[in-house]
Amino acid sequence: MTDVLHSGDLVFRQYYLGCLSQASYLIGDRGTGRAVVVDPQRDIAEYLRDAHVEGLSIERVLETHVHADFLSGHLELAAATGTPISYGDACEVEFPIEPLADGQLLSLGSVTLQILHTPGHTPESICILVRQSSDGPPWGVLTGDTLFIGDVGRPDLLGGAGWSAEQLARALYRSTRERLLTLPDETRVYPAHGAGSACGKNLSTETSSTIGEQRHHNYALAPMDEAAFVAAVTEGQTVAPMYFEFASHRNREARPVLDETAPVPALSAAQIDGAVANGALLLDTRDPQDFARGHLAESINVGLGGRFAEMVGQVVPADTDIVLIGDPHTATEARNRLARIGFDHVLGHLGGGPTAAPVEHLRTAGRIAATRLAGLAEQVQVVDVRGPGEVATSGMVPGALAIPLPALVSRLAEIDPAAPTVVYCAGGYRSSIAASLLRARGFARVDDLLGGFGAWTDGSRPVERPVPA
Repeated sequence: MTDVLHSGDLVFRQYYLGCLSQASYLIGDRGTGRAVVVDPQRDIAEYLRDAHVEGLSIERVLETHVHADFLSGHLELAAATGTPISYGDACEVEFPIEPLADGQLLSLGSVTLQILHTPGHTPESICILVRQSSDGPPWGVLTGDTLFIGDVGRPDLLGGAGWSAEQLARALYRSTRERLLTLPDETRVYPAHGAGSACGKNLSTETSSTIGEQRHHNYALAPMDEAAFVAAVTEGQTVAPMYFEFASHRNREARPVLDETAPVPALSAAQIDGAVANGALLLDTRDPQDFARGHLAESINVGLGGRFAEMVGQVVPADTDIVLIGDPHTATEARNRLARIGFDHVLGHLGGGPTAAPVEHLRTAGRIAATRLAGLAEQVQVVDVRGPGEVATSGMVPGALAIPLPALVSRLAEIDPAAPTVVYCAGGYRSSIAASLLRARGFARVDDLLGGFGAWTDGSRPVERPVPA
């Protein structure tokens, strides 16, 4: 989804990638034809096309910080356009950059950008103030992961890098109060993420706002002292997907660039058998219903129609060789979406799709209705893979073990592989992922709940409320 705005010489286009809840930006000056791209996704064709349509030349790639939730397209854009890459001058990466000092001005012509150092989500985080003229009032501010609509960036993702959540939260308090809340109320706010992102806990579905609206409606900007702010933004954060640390490191590296137009090789069943023997993982990208009717043994089901790359990154190690199973026409899309989080080891796809596989290699997946699960009582172990917030808000199936999907791989030892197991989520997408993972890990009998927790809560079955910690 894109949203373009023309105001005087300013060209401002927001790109919103729903499957990763990620926003990036093209900012240009129609008078000079000069432009920058901020926080680009890895497949960059849209930026190049739109810059051409607008008569703009991209002259710089700006990153608000080193991202953890997706692999940025800074190297791809730099390779395609020959432009420099810039971060705040507190950033350390393995490739050449032009660092930006606090307060530094970047002129595109009439349109002027000003760099604001705003550490907190990460030490190197910056915000970018946009003015329609060098001496004009702020038109808008790109806040990266410092300020979201309804939230601020979580400060707890760098524990392994020598920064405590408390240290970063204290820096974030000062950045929001001393830099962002000093801007005029009418200043437009454009963040790097929206609802669904694991970079915060209370993100709005809106993709833009104003400083004034956030001053009055964002819980993290309410009047409070530093200690209260630290407590507010560090408590209740979700489990970070296991690929976040990988993506953060990868975004600092001088890695190969993505060719988003390259075809994905079609592999025969025999070639796939060989790949699996060498440790490759079979990733079935079809809907859970199609997967349940027939799939290759030991394949993991992550439907392409959902938050595909993020969900793969929650259950599959980043360096895994992957073979795609599904509609051959979607193989390039699946490869590119995996590349957006740095999963570059896609060996190919099953030529002809799942129907081309030998019948003896196919399996069906058990799916159980809520009425039947209610009758099984204590005969099965039930696993709830929803997030903690979902469980706290709506309750759970009595006796279920709550393990959020991002934590499932690390907590497998808590589940008995020999006991019959039923997995559920809100509607069935995540439970199919979890159930297929358990089967691939050798669990004897695993079903997922048809319709998820929504099917359980029809008013006729009990709901257990978790005890507050």
